[in-house]
Parts: sequence; structure tokens; C-alpha cells
Amino acid sequence: MTAKTREKGSLFYFVLICVMTSFGGFLFGFDTAVISGAISPLSDHFDLENQPVLLGWVVSSVLLGSVIGAACSGVADYIGRKKTLIFAAVLFTISALGSAIAEALWVFILFRLIGGLGVGIAAMVVPLYISEVSPANIRGRMVAMYQLSITFGVLIAYFSNDFFRSIAEDFMVNENSSILTARFMEDVWRLMLGSELIPAAAFLIFLFLVPLSPRYAVSIGQKKKALAILSRINGYEIATKEVQEINESLKLEKGTFSQLFQVELRKPTFIALFLAVISQLSGIDIILHYGPLILERGGLSFGESLDGQIIFGMVLVVFTTIAMWQVDRIGRRKLLFIGNVGVVVSLLVIGFLFHLNQNVEILLIIAISFFIASFSFSLGPIPWIIMSEIFPTKIRGRAMALGTLALFGSNWFVAQMFPWVSQVLGENGTFWLLACFSTLTFPFVMKVLPETKGKTLEEIESHWRNHD
Repeated sequence: MTAKTREKGSLFYFVLICVMTSFGGFLFGFDTAVISGAISPLSDHFDLENQPVLLGWVVSSVLLGSVIGAACSGVADYIGRKKTLIFAAVLFTISALGSAIAEALWVFILFRLIGGLGVGIAAMVVPLYISEVSPANIRGRMVAMYQLSITFGVLIAYFSNDFFRSIAEDFMVNENSSILTARFMEDVWRLMLGSELIPAAAFLIFLFLVPLSPRYAVSIGQKKKALAILSRINGYEIATKEVQEINESLKLEKGTFSQLFQVELRKPTFIALFLAVISQLSGIDIILHYGPLILERGGLSFGESLDGQIIFGMVLVVFTTIAMWQVDRIGRRKLLFIGNVGVVVSLLVIGFLFHLNQNVEILLIIAISFFIASFSFSLGPIPWIIMSEIFPTKIRGRAMALGTLALFGSNWFVAQMFPWVSQVLGENGTFWLLACFSTLTFPFVMKVLPETKGKTLEEIESHWRNHD
């Protein structure tokens, strides 16, 4: 580290480690979205067309694994953020390889569960790590990078599936391919799922290059290492002050799971759990998991519905980018309120279009795109940002694990219940019900949620100690 870097810090270095760490979010999005294009060839290979329960397991196994992974991700408080992420990268790699070569259905499901473990761990630890290395004035923007990486992973999975499907179709007219190539072209789902090996390996390599979380380093007595890391990011003067603040805050923390439910932290715990659950009750994963099916029920052909899915993925990326750009300028509360207005209105309109039940295909794509856009700059990134900010250092890992567990548990519940609820209430009633749930966010923002824009993590922690 040069004297100049030590004095002023390096924005390039900081952004670089955030980008490398955010590959965990990319894998999260890719791993959960890639199955959508593989369902049909998987059904043919394992003869699942008339076995809906097994097909459900094929699709939802990664979600179940993510719930378990989130429950276990509190280990980051014991072994550190970096080692925990390395473990998650190994799980992603094993899952990608195992899913691609699986011959038996139970083996395939097992490897998808392993991938889900990686998803659950990365979902908690990546934003936690980024928040702990970020300067206060851009922390929200950098944690939003994590959400952006998830959406980018979803979009690349959609394009990747389409790419491998086109290769399989081209192979049908090529009789000179090798036996090995023929095998993979007939079982194109192996290429779809196996392609995750590339970003998984990249993530694993990147993690050996990123430093320890400075706040975790202080918590285990490595103040000099924490000072060196923060000096390279923020400059020596600011780093010295931050290390002192971290050290003082650690003296006041017990670091036990039960502490989350004590008087001092009861409110931030409620905030984290509410945001985790309400973000999923908005119905975003219904759109992402059942998007093609919903569009087909709205009158589109299968091919048109897949095109619509790619449109949704692009909207997801664009408006998450807007959130990343604006969250530290506009603030968490205002952005969440504005976005939730769009979520509620679009859900009401989607329900109304299904109620009309005639020639509304283009309007339906527009309404769903507006819903995704509104979600992407509010309920998408902000819960992750808030959860990574509002808890003390020693308890932050456990708190993020609890919030992530609630989020994935809600995700799994909504995904499982959608087919039954839509059968009972119809598509129109289902989206109106989701709109009702989403209105709960308005009083929460106005009465409960504090603004954390521009505050250091230690200042936020002090707020809870002084407002219990």
C-alpha cells in the first residue's frame, strides 16, 4: 500500500472488492432462475409429465435448500464473512457439476438442494460483507449492487437457457457430432445447469483475493489488519476513527442470538422481519417463477411468454440499477414509499386485466413490467440494505441469518401456495390479495422505519441504544 493510498484511500480498490464479492448475488440469481428453462427437458428425461409432486420438488428444491442455508448462515459470526462465502462458493460449484451429471432424479434433487444451501448463505453474507467495508455515504448504493447482481444473474440465466436451446436445435441437423456432444444435446438441461460452473469457479477465485471484513477483524482482535484494510479504502485518518468506533461498539455487545429479542433490539428485529416477509408477499417471485404460465393464462403463446420473461429480466436489471444510483441520495424511506405506490397500483391493474379476460396481452406485459420496475428500486434492494445496516457488529450475522431465513421461507410459501390460491380466487383475486398485503408497507414506512442514509453503522447502533 503506497503512502498516497494510505492517506486518501482507493475508490477503485473498494469497488473492485465489492464487485468480486457481488458474484455471490449473481450466482443466487442464476441458480434460482436457470431451472425455468430446464423444466421441459427435465420432465422428458425423468418422465415427470404426470408426476406433479416430483416436478414440484425439482423446481422448489433450491428454495428449500436456501431456507436451510439461511438458517445456518449465522456461522459467519464465528468463522468470518470471507470463509463463509468461500464455503458457499464450493457449494455452488458442487451443485452445478452434480446437477449436470446426475442420472437419478433423487441425485439431481440432492445437488439442487446443495445449490440452495449456497444461495441461502450467499444471500445473507454478501450484503453483510459489503455493508461492513463500505463508507457510510455510499453504503446503500454498494449493497444495492448485490441486488443488481442477483437480477443480472436472473437475466443471464434466461439468455443462457435460450442459447443452449438454440444449440440443441442446430444439432438436430448435424450428424457428424461426437457421441458425447450428442448426449449433452439430447439432455440440454445438463448444459443449462452445468454452465453455472463458470461463474461459480470465478467467485471462488475472487474470494481468495478479497480482504477480511474490517469489523469482523476487530471483533477477533486483529485491529492492525482492520486498520490496513480500511486505510486502503477510506484513507488512514478516517480508518483510524472507524476502527476506534468499531472497537467501542464491540465493548457494548454480547453477541448472542437471544439479544435480537431483547428490548434494545426488538424494534430493528421487527423491521428486518417485516421487510423480509412483505417483500415476498408482494408477489415478485410468483412473476419470476410462474411468469410464462401467467402470460399464457393471459392469452399469449408459449414462445411469446418466454419473450415476455426476457423483457421482465431486463426491466429487473435496469430499475435495480436506478435504485443503486439513487438510494444514497433519495434515502431508504422515500424510495421504499414511492416504489410501493407503484407496486400496489400495478398489482391492482394486473388483477383488473385478468378480470376483463379479453385481448389484454400487451397491457398485461406492460402492467407486469411496471410492477417489476417498482419492486426493483424499492422492495427489492432496500430490505437487504436495511438488514445489513441496523444491527450491531457482533449480532449482525445472526440478525441477517434470521432476516434471510424469513425472506426465503416466505418465498417458498408464496411459490407453493400460488397454484392453489389462483385456482380458488382466480388470477384476478390473487393479484388483488397481493395488493392488499402490499398496502401494509405504507404505515410501516411512515411510523416505524428510520432513515439510515449517510449514517455510519456505529451511529445507527447508537440510535437503538438511545431510543429503546
